Amino acid sequence: MVTSSPFKISFLGPRYWLTWIGVLFLYVISWLPQKLQLGLGKLLGRLVHKFMKRRRHIAEVNIKLCFPDMSEAEQKKLVLKNMENTGIAMVETGMAWWWPQWRVKNVYGSIKGLEHFERVQASGKGVLLLVPHFLHLEMTSRVMGLKCQGLGFYRPHNNPLMEYFTTNGRLRSNEYLIGRKDVKGLLKSLKNKKVCYYLPDQDYGRNRCEFVPFYAVPDTATTTGTLMFAGSKNCETMSLISHRDDNGKYHLEIIPELENFPSGDDKADVTRVNQRVEQAINTAPAQYMWLHRRFKTRPDKNTPSFYKK
Repeated sequence: MVTSSPFKISFLGPRYWLTWIGVLFLYVISWLPQKLQLGLGKLLGRLVHKFMKRRRHIAEVNIKLCFPDMSEAEQKKLVLKNMENTGIAMVETGMAWWWPQWRVKNVYGSIKGLEHFERVQASGKGVLLLVPHFLHLEMTSRVMGLKCQGLGFYRPHNNPLMEYFTTNGRLRSNEYLIGRKDVKGLLKSLKNKKVCYYLPDQDYGRNRCEFVPFYAVPDTATTTGTLMFAGSKNCETMSLISHRDDNGKYHLEIIPELENFPSGDDKADVTRVNQRVEQAINTAPAQYMWLHRRFKTRPDKNTPSFYKK
C-alpha cells in the first residue's frame, strides 16, 4: 500500500534534470486556462503524429484491425484525432496532479451510477472497477475523486522522481495506491469494501491469458488476472465509461456488476471483460490509448507481428 512517496535530495542530481524540465513544463502550463491547455495539447499531439512515426504506426495498425469496415480516410482521421488526444493527455496529467479542487469542479460534467457502488458496499463487498486505458485517465480519476475516492492498482514508475510526482499527484483523488505485484493488498482492500480501479485491456503476454475476441480480432491475448480478483467472495465487478466532451467537461458512468462472474469458463469470462472495454471505447474511440501494442502476442509464436512494416 502506498500513501505517499518521499522526496529525496538525490532527486536534485544531474540524472534527473530532464525529468525536472518536463515536470516544470507541465506545472507551469497547468496554470493556464483549460481551453488554452487543451489547444497546446492538441498541437503536441500533431507533433507526435508527425515525428513519432513508430507510435503512429502502432495506432494505425490497431485501428485498422479493430475497425476494418471503416474507410481508409476514416481510419486516418481517427488516427490523427487519437494523436491529438495523446498530446492533450500530457497536459491533462498536469491538471490532475496540481489543479486545486475548485478548478476540477469547474470541469465536472456528470457521474452516473454511484448508487451501484453504494448498494454493493452496503452488502459488505468491495468493487473491482474495470477501467480501460483512457487517454484522459488521470483526469477521470481526479473527477471521480470529487464524489468517491477509490484505490489505484498501478505499475510503479522506473524513474524514482517520476514515481514521486505520480504517487503524490494521484493521491489527490485516491485514498491510497497498490503496486501491481501486491495481490494480497488488493484482495484485502476489496474485503474492506473499497472501490479498486483495475485496467484489464493490455497485452501482458502468454502467462495467464486466453485468446478471445476484441473488436474484429478473434484471438486477442487477454489477461485472466481479472478473474483472480473478481473471484473473491468479497467483491462485485463493474466497469467504467468516461469521456471528455467538446466543452472540456468530463462525464463518467458506472456500469452495474457482471452477473455470475466469474462463471468458471475463463474464455467466456474474459470475452465479457473485452466486451465491457469495447462498450467504453465506443463512447469516444479517439480518446482511447491506441498507442500500445494490443495484439503483439499471437496464438502461434511463429506468426509475423502485426506491427512490422
